[in-house]
Amino acid sequence: MSATVLAAKKPFAAPALVVAGILIAVTAWLVPVNLKSVSPALLRSAGEGTPTLAGFGRQLVDAEKIGPAALVLAAARTVGDPQAPALARDLDRLIARQPTFAPWGGWDPFLDPLFNLRAPTDQPASTPVMTFFITDQDRAALLNYLSNSGSLGVQALLRTRELPLAGRLPAATRPGGQPLDALILLTGLLYQGEHLSDSLQRELHTLAETALAQKDLGDLGTFYVDLLALSRRLDWAQLSELLRRTDSTKTVAEYAQLARVAPDQFPLIYSAALFTQSADRVAVYLLQYGKAGAEDLRLALSFGEGAVQQLILHGVPVNHSAGPALSSAATLVLAHPRVMLILKYLGYFFGAFLILRGLDRWIVAPGGVADLERTAPEVRAGILAVFLAGLLIIASEPFLLKASASADYQPRLHLPMLVTNGAPPLSAPPSSLHSMNTSTLVTIGIFAVLQVVMYFICLQKINQIDQEDVPPLLKLRLMENEDNLFDCGLYVGMMGTAAALVLQVLGVIDPNLLAAYSSNLFGLLCVALVKIRHVRGFKRRLILEQEARLAAVVA
Repeated sequence: MSATVLAAKKPFAAPALVVAGILIAVTAWLVPVNLKSVSPALLRSAGEGTPTLAGFGRQLVDAEKIGPAALVLAAARTVGDPQAPALARDLDRLIARQPTFAPWGGWDPFLDPLFNLRAPTDQPASTPVMTFFITDQDRAALLNYLSNSGSLGVQALLRTRELPLAGRLPAATRPGGQPLDALILLTGLLYQGEHLSDSLQRELHTLAETALAQKDLGDLGTFYVDLLALSRRLDWAQLSELLRRTDSTKTVAEYAQLARVAPDQFPLIYSAALFTQSADRVAVYLLQYGKAGAEDLRLALSFGEGAVQQLILHGVPVNHSAGPALSSAATLVLAHPRVMLILKYLGYFFGAFLILRGLDRWIVAPGGVADLERTAPEVRAGILAVFLAGLLIIASEPFLLKASASADYQPRLHLPMLVTNGAPPLSAPPSSLHSMNTSTLVTIGIFAVLQVVMYFICLQKINQIDQEDVPPLLKLRLMENEDNLFDCGLYVGMMGTAAALVLQVLGVIDPNLLAAYSSNLFGLLCVALVKIRHVRGFKRRLILEQEARLAAVVA
């Protein structure tokens, strides 16, 4: 006798399969890995043992970078870092020892000969760098200093001062051109002092040469406007540290936009840029996911540097609806994310397969091998396992069916001339990062479970009729009598859809047509499987048995 036959005859084999399947499916659910999102448990694990915001701020204090440390301190207080008070004390002691450096955000060897940083100023705290560069005296000193530079890039930038076409800003050498003149000199000093990333330096040199050839600032003028937005908000050290981690003028424009539309979040954004050593990825993430992305970034910052790097590396939102997770599996997920994701999905499939196989032996076909062969349990369990595994994947991936990104921080084009007769300007409805919320997932899960229960009730009824010791013709009539039962999946599906729509109108659950109409979809699938796969095959067998019985009687 084969092992399968022996297992089928053991009374505890079927419940054991169900329990094993449940354990496998639950274990797979608890693995903190997702395709279109990242779980808080994984971020927490990634942040363990890495510097916190306060720890990173302490490193900046040790490097005597007052301005960047002040922004990191603000971010640490925002996320509730317990070491923030200690960082504040360290920063205050540094400012007390070097009070004249505070307005600039720290000491810089390129600034000291020009501005005498040790001399007292009227600015006791961090001061936007544009405040110092806008005066005629300071601009003259800067121009005299940079004119002697041996850098071709700096010389090309200085020559753009003479261009008559400067886009949205007045030409540097004409009346009202002081802001542009100060921005050109500021860019030249950043270039001269190697405070720009290599790629940003090369791009600015190319833009300057192009502007000189075309006698129009063009894209370089756009960069100056973006630099103006940042230089009016950041001191010298803060601006230098940010641009050192910025690879393109496009990223400078993105940070200027973020500084305009999210000033309250800017310390968090700035700290994340320094944490990850890549301002570009942080800007792309925030512009894609908007305010929801800012909250996700805040969560990652509260866990530490590793969590921020993990979030930005994946570039996906945080799944806040994720339940408990296996912390021991997080290390494996961080090391082998793709492999663990495949294992998680396989766990869903094999868990569902074992549950359905056990229910087949336990409820649907308890009569042994003959019943199992007639109902083809492996095929049926495999098909249903794929279906149930798909439901589990959708339930554990709330962002899987979401395609639209957020426009919270995206630049908006305003066209006042389109406003007529006092009517308000037309604007597109704001799009935000929508995910399948908890009530939607619960609703879909309830509908799926109801249809699975109906499916097994129908199979049990078929098996019960099959076990009756009556002629095949009578079994056929009994099957016809149960037609309403076999159609119950449709009735339950329609009632579920109606109930969901009513609850959505009443505000009990969040409006979502997918949740409502999923009940109908599951009902159709249930009835199709029951009537096409099982009822039709069983009736065909009974008809053949009846014909064989009549033939035997005639013979």
